[in-house]
Amino acid sequence: MHIENYSLDNMCEVLDISKRTYYKYRAAEDKDYYDYLLIKEIFDESKGTYGYRRICEGLLIKYGVIFNHKKTARIMKKYGLKPEYIKRIRPNVAYQRIEKNVKPNLLNRNFNVSEPDRVWVTDITYLIFGNKRAYLSTILDLYDRKIVAYQISKRNDIKLVIDTLNQAIAKTKDVSNLIIHSDQGFQYTSFEYKAVCESNGIQISMSRKGTPIDDSPIESFHSILKKETLYNNYITSFEEYLLLVEDWLLFYNSSRLKNRKR
Repeated sequence: MHIENYSLDNMCEVLDISKRTYYKYRAAEDKDYYDYLLIKEIFDESKGTYGYRRICEGLLIKYGVIFNHKKTARIMKKYGLKPEYIKRIRPNVAYQRIEKNVKPNLLNRNFNVSEPDRVWVTDITYLIFGNKRAYLSTILDLYDRKIVAYQISKRNDIKLVIDTLNQAIAKTKDVSNLIIHSDQGFQYTSFEYKAVCESNGIQISMSRKGTPIDDSPIESFHSILKKETLYNNYITSFEEYLLLVEDWLLFYNSSRLKNRKR
């Protein structure tokens, strides 16, 4: 099914543009551009690992949008969205998930929290501009949807996650009754992550494998961040992009209205 076959209102809401803007740039510029923005959003959130079939599945789950597989593959090739798989990493630097450290999902998609510092959600997302890349690790409090801590690094490793977690713990008076929820990434199943959580009385919760909707609050946050920084500004350098992300995070916590389901 082509992109015009689903609600134009829905697509414009996702991209945060007006119908007039959509038709103007669709006629004047690359007709694939706004399709590409939607595809790239899911691609970035997959940490650059999804092929065209998983991209189509992700669009359906997150936005209710049906994309044609062949068209998605063509647009990904056109814009250079090539999935990176763990087998491409040298064996001596590859990380693996520690299966015995995988924890059950304690939230079961119950994202309504009545008190602060009772449930945190966390994840890592790519920050890409041109041919440069960094990694943003964030922890979000489900109570008020504010960011408790964040770290930006050139390396997607266990240290990035531990630094973010330690920053969050240092800011919080009491984490003994806290649940922290994540996916089953290698950073979150590491012995280091487990040790920091358990030594501070924090319960670990993890989404089920291959079920991105279990992480929808933090996935949605990263989606909004990219839409309001990378897509809504004229950026000339990677360094400028990173500064813009940090400024936006301060704005998000202090001023931006947040969606809270009570």
